[in-house]
Amino acid sequence: MLDFTNMFLSLCFLLISKALADEYSKGYLRREHSIFKGSGPSIPYWDFHGNTFISSSYIRLTPDHQSKRGAIWNTVPCHVKDWEVVLHFKVHGTGDALYGDGFAFWYSRERMQDGSVFGSKDYFYGLGIFFDTYSNHNGEHQHEHPFISAMVNNGSVHYDHDSDGTHSQMAGCSASFRGQGHDTFALIRYSGTQDRLTMMVDVDNKNEWRECFDVGGVKLPTGLYFGASAATGQLADNHDIMSIKFYETEVPVMSDTKKDEDRSTIVPYASGAEPYRDRVEDVQGSFSSRTVKIFTWLFWFALVAVCVVGISLYVYQKRQEDSKKRFY
Repeated sequence: MLDFTNMFLSLCFLLISKALADEYSKGYLRREHSIFKGSGPSIPYWDFHGNTFISSSYIRLTPDHQSKRGAIWNTVPCHVKDWEVVLHFKVHGTGDALYGDGFAFWYSRERMQDGSVFGSKDYFYGLGIFFDTYSNHNGEHQHEHPFISAMVNNGSVHYDHDSDGTHSQMAGCSASFRGQGHDTFALIRYSGTQDRLTMMVDVDNKNEWRECFDVGGVKLPTGLYFGASAATGQLADNHDIMSIKFYETEVPVMSDTKKDEDRSTIVPYASGAEPYRDRVEDVQGSFSSRTVKIFTWLFWFALVAVCVVGISLYVYQKRQEDSKKRFY
């Protein structure tokens, strides 16, 4: 009986240990795709351009000044189909109410190309994850800022800053990562075996991951480059990268087709992405949709007020007539 009890306890311990190991395992660290805190002024396997400044404790993509752009790009293409990136970053500045614009994390074919999408190239080929901080958000949507969104592009779709990318995004979430006094992290996990992209954040100083999105049907090729870029316009912020840690993960292959698949020839695709739609400009001289809404509400308010006044006058006159009849 004692041997059976010991065997049962040992089995439980093994199962619990495996579950904990699976929960905290990040796979195999690949240094050629990583940046470590305290790397110094030169970082192996990475290039930088624009207004990027490298110190011993962080990489500042842009300073807190207007009209700045900066980026860092990995020099080694990624040939791993199942991977995970832990991004340690900090966005901060002197602005209390107005600040911007944000930064982007890239897995893209184009590297070291300056452009209008958070300091990097528009019509990119691959994956872009955008950390948008512009407080006076663009477009008519319901989410709060800061906002994190993901977009998969085959090189043919425009990222529309004026709509915060909502016309082409695949998924997103609100996350209060700007101006925090504690460390902020993002975890980006992609499985080519399962065609799945997952994003988690740790920005609340709770030392735990919160899911931002988890979407299937995402196809990304191997052989693209990792990078990060940022931009400021009329508004500004410091956009800092403390570290980027890349892990090669193992996902069980469920079919022989997936096992023998050549991932380098895949065209980037996301089945759950928003169907792209052009932004309709307001016609010059016409009312904006917000103005129309205001006038609509004013119209209904005035109509109700007129009805209330009319009914009140009718009741008042009726009472006056009734009081006069009492004297006859």
